[in-house]
Amino acid sequence: MPPALAALLFLGLFLSQRSSTQKQTLSKPAIWAKPSFMVPKGQPVIIWCQGAHGAVEYQLYFEGGFSALERPKSLRMTNKVKFPIPAMTSNTAGIYRCFYRSGELWSEPSDPLDLVVTGMYDTPTLSVQPRPEVASGENVTFYCHLAAATNTFFLLKEGTPRRPQSRYGNIRAEFPVGPVSAAHRGTYRCFGSYNNHAWSFPSEPVELLVRGDVGDTSAARTEHTSSPDPWDSYPLTTETPFEKDLTLWDHTAQNLLRIGLAFLVLVAVVWLLAEDWLHRKKPQKRANRVSSRECRRRFRTQRPLEKQPRDVVAAADSLS
Repeated sequence: MPPALAALLFLGLFLSQRSSTQKQTLSKPAIWAKPSFMVPKGQPVIIWCQGAHGAVEYQLYFEGGFSALERPKSLRMTNKVKFPIPAMTSNTAGIYRCFYRSGELWSEPSDPLDLVVTGMYDTPTLSVQPRPEVASGENVTFYCHLAAATNTFFLLKEGTPRRPQSRYGNIRAEFPVGPVSAAHRGTYRCFGSYNNHAWSFPSEPVELLVRGDVGDTSAARTEHTSSPDPWDSYPLTTETPFEKDLTLWDHTAQNLLRIGLAFLVLVAVVWLLAEDWLHRKKPQKRANRVSSRECRRRFRTQRPLEKQPRDVVAAADSLS
């Protein structure tokens, strides 16, 4: 087999194995914090990472610049490990992700976990206008005020999985809400912050009451009972455009890899067919050459034999 063809087939085999390995990637794990993703300064918190059964190793990655490895403590519970943080500070607040390994394969990264430290600044005050009790369909505005200058305020409603609202402001921010319905009933708090992961103390709670709307009370009850910890289910980080582009690029790269692999296989098949055709053609050319030489040799041999009888007849005529 020619060296170029052997190299081409080896490259195709390598890309095929790589493609099959990519298809065997493990599903991403789940990550969460207990008792909550919002942790008062100096208090402990545990980050849990849960993967598939049979995982042999877990890795926690912090975007602030460190990572940690942990192995399951028990063979009966290999799908979950914990990473304790003894005391929460601004240095340990940020975005966390985790991975797990099963055999030689590593999983995809988990969704990001935003860990927030509270109690870094003074306590803000929260109020609602025109009043805390309004009729369904009215508009209200929450005002969050902090004496010390800050740049971002957050308004959170207890027990809801929605992302907290944020507003930029120096010492005060406004959060308009409405037209209100039963789904807006509940207890609200606000925080001030210089960044997304270091917040002030929480404000005193403000309860919003909505009269006259009885058609959506189930949503309000669900929001109050969805989590034992009112702050535990807030997904502070959604998928960013960069992560969406990265996912799109990953699918595009896999498609290009498959197309390239198919092209290489096609080239290899054409090469093999051409080589086989050339090998078959060479003996045929040799046979044709041998046959042509044999014909010429016979022709040269037959010409003297044809001349000899004529010479004998001519000699006999001369004697007579």
